[in-house]
Amino acid sequence: MIKFGVADYGLNVRDGGLYDIESRLRDIEKLGLSGTERLEAVSPSDALYKAALYRKLGMGFSTCRGPSVQAGIEWTAGLGRKYVWITPGSLAPELDFDTFTTRVNAFAAAAAKYGLRCGIHNHIGSRLATQAEIERYLEACPDAGLVFDVGEIGLAGGNPATIVKKYLNRICAVHLKDAEITDGKTGKIEYRALGSGEFGVINRKTLEVLIKSGYDGWVFIEPEDFRINPLDELSDSLDYLKRGGLSIINLKTVS
Repeated sequence: MIKFGVADYGLNVRDGGLYDIESRLRDIEKLGLSGTERLEAVSPSDALYKAALYRKLGMGFSTCRGPSVQAGIEWTAGLGRKYVWITPGSLAPELDFDTFTTRVNAFAAAAAKYGLRCGIHNHIGSRLATQAEIERYLEACPDAGLVFDVGEIGLAGGNPATIVKKYLNRICAVHLKDAEITDGKTGKIEYRALGSGEFGVINRKTLEVLIKSGYDGWVFIEPEDFRINPLDELSDSLDYLKRGGLSIINLKTVS
């Protein structure tokens, strides 16, 4: 069953940081969400304490990020999660493709020793932005996958439904976000609640394809419209999805 949560970076930006994980979890639980994508920890004991807190509150998380790449891999495995973000040094768009894929394959091999999947988050302005770049990457790195951002591939002019149908088994998690291009000359982008930008329909239709394809992983909504309270933005995004039929799905599931 699909689990719905929040990629909570935007909440950190709004508040200036994450000061109280318990309050955050209680806030998003009230919206009907099941957890956050990343448990952020600074030590093994911190990771264990926070994992216990999530469980006590009936919430989930899908991966762990520690103070180093190796720690993130080890703690994610130790906490029984299934995937880690690939962070192979720079992901600047000008990075040589062969260098990029060599690093990704080394990362994937390290994660595989712990039985973990790994994926890169596609994003405008990074080495992995367009559909062509994503498909080339997936061909060159057969043991790696995607933290698949539907809104970002929409911004890049791609077709996310095609990626889902062709590479469903390579998707580690899904991000939903909406945006609008506020300056056509400079390409300036501003993120919005789902349904309030130019790509809401793409997000909703891709979610329908995921459901029909049997996807049973995490789907994370990203609140990044920094003009408004991110909890209000999450609520608006969920309302938009529900109007498209999401209400038939049990939002609150825990893993």
